[in-house]
Parts: sequence; structure tokens; C-alpha cells
Amino acid sequence: MNYKGNRWSARKTDQIYLLSLDNHSYIIETLTDFIQDQNIQAGEVTGIGAVSEATLRFFNPATQKYVDKTFKEQMEVTNISGNVSEIEGKLTLHLHITLGREDYTALAGHLLEAKIQGAAEFIFYPLNTRAVKIKNEEIGINLYDFEK
Repeated sequence: MNYKGNRWSARKTDQIYLLSLDNHSYIIETLTDFIQDQNIQAGEVTGIGAVSEATLRFFNPATQKYVDKTFKEQMEVTNISGNVSEIEGKLTLHLHITLGREDYTALAGHLLEAKIQGAAEFIFYPLNTRAVKIKNEEIGINLYDFEK
């Protein structure tokens, strides 16, 4: 079965989705629209593509603070991997990305957002469950809470 949403199109086969995002769309924004449209409450996602800018986040455990940095250049998305869960009642993507630069070096980190320049192809593996994450105050990050 085929689906179309706001800047994305998908095909569902068995329980797995093949997903393509429109050129010049934003990955997190568009994938969030997709998981909300399809009501995916838990699952795994992988992807590849190309972007013209990306904002990455790095967590410093010593300070429990995040450091964000934006890169504005054409880059290959060699891998996006992550999951879908519920945080504070909202379906949320937690994605990490590896980006290949023109000089063949790589950037990697937690993905805050990236703008597609070229293609973006994903595979979603929904799970038939609800996954809730709660902030662990000792560590400073959201972790699965299986009691919720």
C-alpha cells in the first residue's frame, strides 16, 4: 500500500515502510510528520541520502550539557539510525547521523535537523508496542522507562 504526506511518500510492505523525502525538505520535521501520520509509537529507522546543511548535537556527560554545531556544505548521508519513542506525551525521533564531506572526512552526532539536497531514503521498522522515555536526572538524558 502506498501513502503520501507532507513532503514524503511511502510504501508499506508487511509491517515495514520504505520512505522517500522530498528534495529541500527537513529530515526531522518530515519524518515526524510521517510517524504522526502513520501513528508509529515505537520502532527503528535507518536512512541514507544527501544534505546541504546539518545541525548536530553532542552530549557532554561531565557537564550534562549539549553542544550544537551547524555545518553548511554539501554532504553525503552515509547513515542515519535511530528510534521512535514517546517523550512527555509526544512521538519523538532520536536519530544519529554520519555525514561524508567532499574531502572524504566524516562528521557524526545526534541529528537536530538537516536539509535535504538530493535524495533521502529511509526504512522504518515499526514495533507493535509503546516506548516511553523519561529523563534520567543522574545521567541527564532520556532513557526508556518500561514501567510506563
